[in-house]
Amino acid sequence: MENPGLVAHGEAAPFSTALRSLVNNRLYSDVRFVVGQERQEVFAHRCLLACRCNFFQRLLGQEPGPGVPSPVVLSTVPAEAFLAVLEFLYTNSVKLYRHSVLEVLTAAVEYGLEELRKLCLEFVAKVLDVELVCEALQVAVTFGLGPLQERCIAFIEAHSQEVLRTRGFLELSAPALLPLLRSDKLCVDEAELVLAARSWARVGAAVLERPVAEVAAPVVRELRLALLAPAELSALEEQNRREPLIPVEQIVEAWKCHALRRGNAARGAPCRRRRGTLPREHHRFLDLPFK
Repeated sequence: MENPGLVAHGEAAPFSTALRSLVNNRLYSDVRFVVGQERQEVFAHRCLLACRCNFFQRLLGQEPGPGVPSPVVLSTVPAEAFLAVLEFLYTNSVKLYRHSVLEVLTAAVEYGLEELRKLCLEFVAKVLDVELVCEALQVAVTFGLGPLQERCIAFIEAHSQEVLRTRGFLELSAPALLPLLRSDKLCVDEAELVLAARSWARVGAAVLERPVAEVAAPVVRELRLALLAPAELSALEEQNRREPLIPVEQIVEAWKCHALRRGNAARGAPCRRRRGTLPREHHRFLDLPFK
């Protein structure tokens, strides 16, 4: 009986280099994409995309008719991210950059490219910083990437004050902001967190052309107003009359905590101190040290 054949492997690097040279190369290409808001033209090879990715197999399943085929329009993915996806599909490797990795990650999730998704997540973990973390959190919440969401929240908990000053924080969606405001581990005082929430709501109100209080409604209940001193709460109440942000009944509940001056009656999330909560005289009545 003849022995089974042995698979012999040549060098991978020249093969990868040769395929990389075909990325966005008009030579022998048989499919043309128009990509991103800039409508950049990108050339590719139908058989390679189809055999590497089910998304493209479905997208390119029909044989092109006679004549010059119409381009495939993909307007939601930026050109740089799409080219990174093609590089991965052609070579099984990709060069990632901090400024575009979240766009590549988004494309990998949408196209069902699990290996590329993992590579992007590993890269994000290495480059995560104050300026990137809120954008990464938004992607994690949008696509249900639990481990990335947990990593982002942990980073924000450790760098709360710096993150609250970033543009990325102001651009978070309400579902992305909620887990932050529910955290006991934020290293920021409640007074500063109220100011940050107001700034966030103002930006959202301007973008969505809706009242500040309406934009803030999904998240504002997570602010722990009972942690504020009476003078701070009075000032907040006065500001709230001029620019509504917080429901009146929520402020009334905070005043009740002050009036009761009893930890058992005040016990609960609205009175629970965060890691960064500054001490105030009335906190001794709450009897809720941070754990």
